[in-house]
Amino acid sequence: MGTRTSLEVVVSGGTGYMGRRMIAELVRRGHTVTALVRRGSEAKVPDGANPRVADVFDAESFVGAIPQGAVFVHLTGVAHPAPWKERQFRAVDLASLRASAVAAARANAGHFVYVSVAHPAPVMKAYIRVRRECEAILDTFGLQRTILRPWYVLGPGHRWPAILAPLYRGFESMKSTRESALRLGTVTIQEMTDALIWSVEQDPVSLRILDVPAIRTAGRPASEAAGSRRSGSGGPSFHRGRDHRGQAPSRDVAERVSVAPATAGK
Repeated sequence: MGTRTSLEVVVSGGTGYMGRRMIAELVRRGHTVTALVRRGSEAKVPDGANPRVADVFDAESFVGAIPQGAVFVHLTGVAHPAPWKERQFRAVDLASLRASAVAAARANAGHFVYVSVAHPAPVMKAYIRVRRECEAILDTFGLQRTILRPWYVLGPGHRWPAILAPLYRGFESMKSTRESALRLGTVTIQEMTDALIWSVEQDPVSLRILDVPAIRTAGRPASEAAGSRRSGSGGPSFHRGRDHRGQAPSRDVAERVSVAPATAGK
């Protein structure tokens, strides 16, 4: 897997919790970024990125903003998901993803990056159901894609699950619960940002999936990832992000990232 520089990146949902951090770092790293925004939200786009007024539910309104071969990052979704919000998930998450897939396919985008959710899980059934439908739509369009599957992203205003870290570590230490504890573990907003940057800069493949352990290590140098494995730390990791331009993917990422080889006709 190679790391690419000077990319053209188009982002849907770029003014939110994850989007602003990701865009600022992409710009700092020399990429050309276009953020799709509602009229009146142009000022929320980080400096150095190009705001493009669009209706994220209407592919026609932004297909012209996607250069051929560009990376399209889809982050649009309902804020603060909850079990009773299925109608909103379908009206916002599903509808916007469908429009993004249509536009990216028509524009011949080179790579589609999507933040889904970890599954299966015993809770948030409606949210998972809609996100899995979104993944299926991307498969239907045959887009080369990277899908990130976090469970909960810790950051400003999103920290309460951190108190569960001792429980997570306990479950991860037991063979019967380790797999589910790792799949449904938390990641920090810095880890999520690093993983998104890593995903954008990788050569596209037919399908690449990053689960929670892969998200935690995707933006970290191999030496740091190896240290985490030796220490057995599996709970939330509040590492500081670093500039990983040119860093080869760590062995830990290679072990945890699921990659489907490209197939003919895609």
